[in-house]
Amino acid sequence: MKSALGLPAPAKLNVFLHVTGRLPDGRHALESVFTLIDWSDEIDLWDLSGTAPGRVERTGDLLCDAEKDLAVRAARLLMAERKPRGGVRIRVKKRIPAGAGMGGGSSDAATVLMGLNRLWNLGLTRGELMKLGERLGADVPFFIFGRTAFAEGFGEKLRPFDLPASRYLVAWPAAHVPTGEIFAAPNLTRDTPSHTIAFFSDLVRKTWPALPGRNDLEPVAEAFSEAVRHAKTMFASAGLDPRMTGSGSAVFAVLPERSDVDALAASFPGDWAVRGVSGMAKHPLSDWLTD
Repeated sequence: MKSALGLPAPAKLNVFLHVTGRLPDGRHALESVFTLIDWSDEIDLWDLSGTAPGRVERTGDLLCDAEKDLAVRAARLLMAERKPRGGVRIRVKKRIPAGAGMGGGSSDAATVLMGLNRLWNLGLTRGELMKLGERLGADVPFFIFGRTAFAEGFGEKLRPFDLPASRYLVAWPAAHVPTGEIFAAPNLTRDTPSHTIAFFSDLVRKTWPALPGRNDLEPVAEAFSEAVRHAKTMFASAGLDPRMTGSGSAVFAVLPERSDVDALAASFPGDWAVRGVSGMAKHPLSDWLTD
């Protein structure tokens, strides 16, 4: 039985996230910088050749109905497009908190697409897989793109972006924030001025480790969740400049050099998921794809 085991599915942070308007289809127009971090789920894949076509077995950690799981949906989408001879067994070991704004489910889907593309020798390019990923969710193309990126559109238009090598403290305050309600909130800022990639590159060059821009979803998430407010207060009390990632509820900050990560993490509530992480220059599976 062919397999691809121990495949990483890393999380992401939104260095900033601006809502600049509406797209013709009604979705929000965004500008953001996504960066990968070394906080990862782990995916195992087994090729079930000889079984009924379309068969998907899902094992491991499962946080919802299997047919709604993004890893399963990714496998079914690839099967519908390429019609492999058999099925697949997927095992997911979850480490990225769910509902954190760190893209765990989207990253799982991207790793499944990249892993099955290799396991089944499909030969799909990075661009072809990214187009499939758009059908699963706005963050999925970024993980297939596989490096720090400036994002536009609804998050699917991606260009390489350079950030200094950095360490971050990330805290998930054991709370979920309703993404749909945040984007639908009447008080969400939807008219942040649009800027060029060169503008943000210059800003990073001049001000890092201060984070550029802001997260327009953050004030809305704070109104929904006392946990987000608490997390920001905890970071500020530690002398760090906090920023929520995605639609929350995880909060992060760039760590100064020689920070005592263990001591910082120990100052947060014990039921929170708190880690010191490193930014990743590229996705560990990026070289599996051709451009």
